[in-house]
Amino acid sequence: MYSERVSRVSGAVVWTNTVDGDEPGRVLPDGCMDLLWNEGRLLVAGPDTRAYVNDEGPGAWAGVRFYPGTAPALLGVPAHELRDRRVELDELLPASRVRRLTASVNAAPDPATGLDEVACRWAAGAEPPDPLLRRLVAALGTGRPVAATADELGLGARQLHRRSLHAFGYGPKTLARVLRLQRALALARADVSFADTAARAGFADQAHLARDVREFTGVPLGVLLGGRSG
Repeated sequence: MYSERVSRVSGAVVWTNTVDGDEPGRVLPDGCMDLLWNEGRLLVAGPDTRAYVNDEGPGAWAGVRFYPGTAPALLGVPAHELRDRRVELDELLPASRVRRLTASVNAAPDPATGLDEVACRWAAGAEPPDPLLRRLVAALGTGRPVAATADELGLGARQLHRRSLHAFGYGPKTLARVLRLQRALALARADVSFADTAARAGFADQAHLARDVREFTGVPLGVLLGGRSG
């Protein structure tokens, strides 16, 4: 069972998920990076460009999902180095530090609370999030074109791409597509027809929506929605 709540870190979400069955879980691209706990170990989920299929079997998971573009400053690792990867935290930080962090999370009332405390400490010791990147996410999240957004932010195409790779793990056009996918999924899950979902989310048509969903998630939209038709 999955549940989430607002984190103490600005823009972040704390979540828990208990996997009971044998069916692998499917984590969809969302522009975010996560600090993860799984059965006593700490990991980092990098930004995804395709669905991550978790086939590790039953188990308990917890995580802090950071607002898009903010995790690299906390970890000291560019997002593009973790793209489409799940890595043990001790691959990124000194092993002695990770042992202390792991012990503190495991000693917390629950792993999600322990992770949130770690994230709060990281955020307190890091530079404030770049407001320009938040403006970029906000604009692309509403469907603003990349070129127009870059002009509004006063960034050239090459500079925007370089900063996006560091912060999000991929360029601004991919980020825009990922955020458009999330808009579409939110509409479809609210029982909006697939045709209306495509139009309202910013796709050219329903076929365009279907192609993007399959590319990013690996399955048709109806399968993601539990067998619902358009």
